[in-house]
Amino acid sequence: MDDLKTNRDAQITVACVAFFLISFPVYFSIAASGASGTALGGGVADYQVNGEIEYIMVDSGTEYVADGTPWTGVFSSDSVSDADEMNIVGIRLSLSYGEDEQQRGLPCQSGQAADTITGTAMHSGFNATAEGQNNGGSGDHEVVTEWYNSSMVGAVVTGLSMNDIKAQIDAMGAGLGQYDVEVSVAADAGGAPGCNHEDSGEEVSYTLELMVFDYTIAPFLEADV
Repeated sequence: MDDLKTNRDAQITVACVAFFLISFPVYFSIAASGASGTALGGGVADYQVNGEIEYIMVDSGTEYVADGTPWTGVFSSDSVSDADEMNIVGIRLSLSYGEDEQQRGLPCQSGQAADTITGTAMHSGFNATAEGQNNGGSGDHEVVTEWYNSSMVGAVVTGLSMNDIKAQIDAMGAGLGQYDVEVSVAADAGGAPGCNHEDSGEEVSYTLELMVFDYTIAPFLEADV
């Protein structure tokens, strides 16, 4: 201590050590804070979002749907193994149908009339409806209900953080639970005067699938273009 009081070199050495002990933690704290606002820290920046949809079967079957009397089905994610580990972002209802219109009375050449088959798929306030026709023969169509921002997939997203993006493409368990399906038929019997037809409904086959989205979010660099 006596040397420290009288030795100028010792005083300078102690002052330098004290300076570095104080300034280094402050520097690293500021640097870490700045990093959180960059792409590496997940802050607001430009990000590339990629991913694919996988379809997982929930149920399938065939139902006769009478004209004007909808058929309804209730399904659940509980029927799918490890559903709670999946990012379920939608459901897909696939419908196919034929034509069972029958001619009555004398034989004639009058053709069959197209029927309209309508499907609706619902989950937790989200729903979609689509219709198709058998055109006097057979037909099929799909109903897709989604609850994620599909426009981000394959795109460069700007002005958002990783967490902001994740909030729009990851259901975070909201896709679990009950799924409701409704199928209706508006039958139209063809025929002509003296050639009567009868059409009371259609046999409709359905497949209900979960839409599972596996994704990646990575900082976008111009070199990636």
